Amino acid sequence: MQLNKELVYFVGAGPGAPDLITLRGHKCLSEADVVIYAGSLVNPELLDYTKEGAEIYNSAYMDLDEIIAVMRDSVRQNKFVVRLHTGDMSIYGSIREQTEELDKLNIGYECVPGVSSFLGAASELKVEYTVPEISQSLIITRMEGRTPVSKLESLKSFASHRTSMVIFLSASMIEGVQKELLDGGYPSDTPALVIYKATWEDQKIVRGTLENIVERVKKEGINKTALIMVGDFLGKSFNYSKLYDKFFETEYRRGK
Repeated sequence: MQLNKELVYFVGAGPGAPDLITLRGHKCLSEADVVIYAGSLVNPELLDYTKEGAEIYNSAYMDLDEIIAVMRDSVRQNKFVVRLHTGDMSIYGSIREQTEELDKLNIGYECVPGVSSFLGAASELKVEYTVPEISQSLIITRMEGRTPVSKLESLKSFASHRTSMVIFLSASMIEGVQKELLDGGYPSDTPALVIYKATWEDQKIVRGTLENIVERVKKEGINKTALIMVGDFLGKSFNYSKLYDKFFETEYRRGK
């Protein structure tokens, strides 16, 4: 990959563990002259990959205008700019507003994908979201808080599907999450889990059901940087897939 100093590179940092950034993301970060990172979420150990003399900005203390100004001025000074987002920037990354402003300035940009925290969490838990005949869909969503959510996308409406669900940015509102999911159709004994800082060294996992997960999470003092996971994919029931069934014929293998 040939890097271009005329562009801003949006890079997904991965779920937390420094070695889970992609090779391309690492290349961008290690060659950057300027790094603007999401300090409230990105593991600061990732900044160890930056070169000596790189300018580091923590966007947790910046507004949109300030972020864009650093990008604009740096590109005009022929500096290679990396905007480092947690996980993969396509999920709750707020990059659209940044790219729209860059478009107004005629500044180009590239996106380098990362590993989202919901994928890192599944790996840590050793689970599959799409267990054959248990759940074949995954809903990624959040609870309505200071940021509004359409009524068509309420937790209650999604709960009626009773499929696998990962809820971002909602640990501080877990009582409301519990109520919405139960009112929407999940049984109270549905497996539920909260994972704090998935893949980080201080990762913490709290297991339970929709009936008792709130008290267990509160006991651990978890209220941010956590995912809420709900669904029967977390349970013990499963079915073997047809993919490797010796009696199931595919275009690559004849059934026995």
